[in-house]
Amino acid sequence: MSHLLPATGPQRIIAASNFVYTVGSGLYLTVGVLYFTEAVHLPVAQVGLGLGIAGAASLAAGIAVGHLADRLGARGVYFTTLVVQALATAGFLFAHSFWLFVATVCAATGAKGAGLAARSPLIRHHGGERPQEFRAYLRAVTNIGISLGAVLAGWTVQVGTAGAYQLMVVGNAVAFAASAAILLGLRPVEPVPHTSGPRWIALRDRPYLLLTALDGIMAIQFKVLTVAVPLWLVSETTTPHWLISGTMLLNTSLVVLCQIRASRSINTPTAGATAYRRAGFAFLIACTLISLSAGIPTWAAVTLMLAGVAVHTIGELWHSAAGFEISFALAPSHATGQYLGVFGLGAGLSEAVGPALLISLCITWGRPGWFVAGALFVLAGLAEPLAVRWAQRQQHAGQPYLAGSPTPASAPGPT
Repeated sequence: MSHLLPATGPQRIIAASNFVYTVGSGLYLTVGVLYFTEAVHLPVAQVGLGLGIAGAASLAAGIAVGHLADRLGARGVYFTTLVVQALATAGFLFAHSFWLFVATVCAATGAKGAGLAARSPLIRHHGGERPQEFRAYLRAVTNIGISLGAVLAGWTVQVGTAGAYQLMVVGNAVAFAASAAILLGLRPVEPVPHTSGPRWIALRDRPYLLLTALDGIMAIQFKVLTVAVPLWLVSETTTPHWLISGTMLLNTSLVVLCQIRASRSINTPTAGATAYRRAGFAFLIACTLISLSAGIPTWAAVTLMLAGVAVHTIGELWHSAAGFEISFALAPSHATGQYLGVFGLGAGLSEAVGPALLISLCITWGRPGWFVAGALFVLAGLAEPLAVRWAQRQQHAGQPYLAGSPTPASAPGPT
């Protein structure tokens, strides 16, 4: 089994911490909303509003904390975000009013986003020659952990008592605290000395901001399997409802088995841009197959649904690998946390707008909406190579293009 483990001790510590953390995440992702509606008895509308407020409030946390990780040392800052998340999650037990709910979920969500940015310098420092491949390994570990947490959460849903939901919250908080404790075995990473020039360079790097926006559009695909497919399967097809779990199992299994392999061949920004383009067309094909599952016999609907999910997962593998490569390769080493915090804005915005957009297109509009969603992914994928070439020209000119600075003659904007 040793060949399945990372090559170095620090990588194994990061992977172990990540695994324990994602088991806790799997608990919350599966039944977190039900805890607030069934155990705390908050109205569904208030829960949705509170989660929206938390998502919006956490967008800037990744950039600020990522910058702190660069300047103060990534291990200590990442450890702090895990402790804050553990405490905020434990606070769910006392969130018996709307505003206490908002306060605790904002703290937990903000710490989560901040932690992803703070962890990035650790991945770059300990990831070896190809930190992007180590990031892909961590994504495979993440899927295993979330799947295990989801299985454990099934007991909570089956029992359905307030005590069972509270036990889930305690388990979630303990997992985050244990993840932080494991991280203490990692040697601290020296802070990066401050360089001359603007402090918030990632927010002034126009090519990188464009790449962030395009990745955010593409990241809406993550909501296809968790929002659009379950609703479409239940309301428009004759497939059995248990197929919802089957589609998630197919997706997570393929990610665990194939994400590392998919990332190995995507080893330059140019290869990442090509992978984005391929992913866009894969999502279009997947959307088409899924949309065709309505109004046909059950066996055919099941076949098309599973085929669509498989093709979608192939696109997801390409999209994730491309994001790993481009976000790291085009970020200067002295500002990894800040840049990866900015790149995370795209995924954060997709979390905010993705569900409503997909429901409007794919469920309310129906089959034509699936085609429009697929076309949106294709357009984002086709724009990626242009944005990558713009970013590379600025990088080769010696520094990223900063908004408000003269454009270098050798680094024109995208054509």
